[in-house]
Amino acid sequence: MSLCQAKHYDLVIVGAGMVGASLACILDKASLKRSQKDNSQKEGPLKILLVESAPVDLNAPPAQPSFDARTTVLSYGTVDYLRKQGFWQAIENHAAAITRIHVSDQGRLGSAWLSHEEQGVEALGYVIENRLLGSQFNQVLSTAESIELCHTVKVSALIPKTTGMAVQLDSGSAQEEITTELVVLAEGGRSGLCEKLGIQRHTESYNPSAIIANVAFSKSHENVAYERFTPDGPLALLPLPDIDNEHRAALVWTQKSNESEALLNLSDSEFLGLLQQAFGTRVGDFTRVGQRHTYPLNLIKAEEQVRPGLVLLGNVAHSLHPVAGQGFNLAYRDTMRLAELLIEAANNDSPLGDIAML
Repeated sequence: MSLCQAKHYDLVIVGAGMVGASLACILDKASLKRSQKDNSQKEGPLKILLVESAPVDLNAPPAQPSFDARTTVLSYGTVDYLRKQGFWQAIENHAAAITRIHVSDQGRLGSAWLSHEEQGVEALGYVIENRLLGSQFNQVLSTAESIELCHTVKVSALIPKTTGMAVQLDSGSAQEEITTELVVLAEGGRSGLCEKLGIQRHTESYNPSAIIANVAFSKSHENVAYERFTPDGPLALLPLPDIDNEHRAALVWTQKSNESEALLNLSDSEFLGLLQQAFGTRVGDFTRVGQRHTYPLNLIKAEEQVRPGLVLLGNVAHSLHPVAGQGFNLAYRDTMRLAELLIEAANNDSPLGDIAML
């Protein structure tokens, strides 16, 4: 049985996470047409294959808010893009607006405030659960006319051709090779495809690690995002919508790498006590902490982001420190710019993988 419906696609996107799925959604909404390859001189919709190694259910019910859900900070500019594309309206009520930002330095009296009024915008940014944003993209994909989803299938190899790429697919029980004008690699570098292609990714360690968790507290955050600098590194609290009358925020707490594991192993009350000491009482007493995770903080940059017939997009191209909250925003800006170029190329019936354009 064939793994996908065709042997050739105009575009193959590897990775159906937020970056890959958003690119597919944008291109489908553009209703692009290309001349058919059978010399019929007819125009047909752009043929896009979205490949994902994990299971994906496009018809799953919309995700529900969860205390422990991982979150993303969306800049005002990103939300403006999402709104113009029609992606934001269905989920904006589940996001927490950041109307002010408070920056402080532990042990010092001074602090700084930034406000949305001063910037003349409705909010400085928004915090939303990843799965809610991903669920919105999946709902758009479920009705997409030009997108074919191939999930629980890995891309085992990318082979450059005279024009475009050959893509080797592997489901575990079957293998198949297809061709495409352009591959957009947006799977975060998990598969090792960059290494197979000889694309080096430069890694610079910041040495500290980040502890990530959602926390609850006794006072309303009033849509304030906090960034507090401590001797161990920055500590950020990002406002989230309340759940079951609990005031909630996403915590990013930088720690020396050799101390983060010790914090993970503390009881909830011990952890919250240390957090209270580091942060203070601006949101009252910390009352609850959810699942705690830690990961090393690295700056990762691919030495090449484009080749003929290939684009690296998202974390596989560049990953950075999470405290500024700009990782997905930078990736989405790249996605919007790439989409603009691909739409222009498709409308002109030009090769999507042309290196001069990329």
